[in-house]
Amino acid sequence: MGHNFYFAFTVCLTLGVSWQHALGAVFIAGVLFILLAFVGLRETVMHILPVSLRNGIPVGIGLLIALVGLEWSGIVVSHPATYVTLGNLKSAPAFLSLFGLVVIAILFALKVRGAILIGILASTVVGLATGMVKFQGVVSAPPSLAPTFFKLQIPNIFAKPDLIWVIFVFIFLDLFDTVGTLIGVTQQAGLMVDGKLPKARQALLSDAIATSTGALLGTSTVTSYIESASGISAGGRTGLTNIVTALLMLLALFFNPLIKMVGAGYQIGENAFLYPVIAPALVIVGSLMLKNVVHVDWEDVTEAIPAFLTLLMIPLTFSITEGIAFGFISYALLKLVSGQGRQVHWLIYFLAVLFVVRYIWLVG
Repeated sequence: MGHNFYFAFTVCLTLGVSWQHALGAVFIAGVLFILLAFVGLRETVMHILPVSLRNGIPVGIGLLIALVGLEWSGIVVSHPATYVTLGNLKSAPAFLSLFGLVVIAILFALKVRGAILIGILASTVVGLATGMVKFQGVVSAPPSLAPTFFKLQIPNIFAKPDLIWVIFVFIFLDLFDTVGTLIGVTQQAGLMVDGKLPKARQALLSDAIATSTGALLGTSTVTSYIESASGISAGGRTGLTNIVTALLMLLALFFNPLIKMVGAGYQIGENAFLYPVIAPALVIVGSLMLKNVVHVDWEDVTEAIPAFLTLLMIPLTFSITEGIAFGFISYALLKLVSGQGRQVHWLIYFLAVLFVVRYIWLVG
């Protein structure tokens, strides 16, 4: 959602760039990503990450997923003084979410396969019975792509120099969101070998191609999503899982009313929705991603503080990129001042400086 926010509110509304030109900027970023994937730069960034950050990132992603689930359930709500507080547990959405959370947790404890899916189905049934979930049909024609299909326009970056920075930010966000997500989900899946992901270049290349293809179809940056953790928690480990998921996604286009019934949300105000049916699954998946915290060397402050800032800032800023940024900057700084600077790869320093420059630009 951070990509969508930057696309809509910063690029289109604040800078006044048309959505067609914004899509063109995304397309250019995707093409540049493809080139970076071929030369292996993104793969290098992924593999040079310090152990502390590599373990802090999945924990931060887990906390982010859990926080989203708690907010979507109504269990955690906003507060003018403390920013967040406990919601009304007697409300219908919170009660339904707690029901789903208990069901999924019990099924996990009993080692029942498909616990998350069963919990979602059970919550849907209860939601239908109580009127919180509205039956909207089963089958319909897929939604049309015509309004956005190939509507992108390649912008003249020389006439509007701000677009050069826009493209750079799209690259920056996609790079570190993808790297962070891949590390998070592959750590959970046990696919890392000696701290490295086999065939990382192919995974990053597919992500880059998806970015450009998505722009052609009419959507903002398409990247690897942290929701993949739910499939991993259910046992998905191989490429066959992804192929089946893709085929089911295509099939789901014809069952839009049924999918919308489960995921459309429960309206609590104007343009305000909760998602009590799917929220419990996010909380449980988030909890499963915290196991990596034990691999951080908490006795070494030059490792512990960057890991802590990474795992803390990801949920508090709702951005994987921001968490990685705080981790990179603090890691480079602490290693340098503690006399351990030569242990750090030069690319870490370079990226840390880029993050600092980005923050200077944001506050300027």
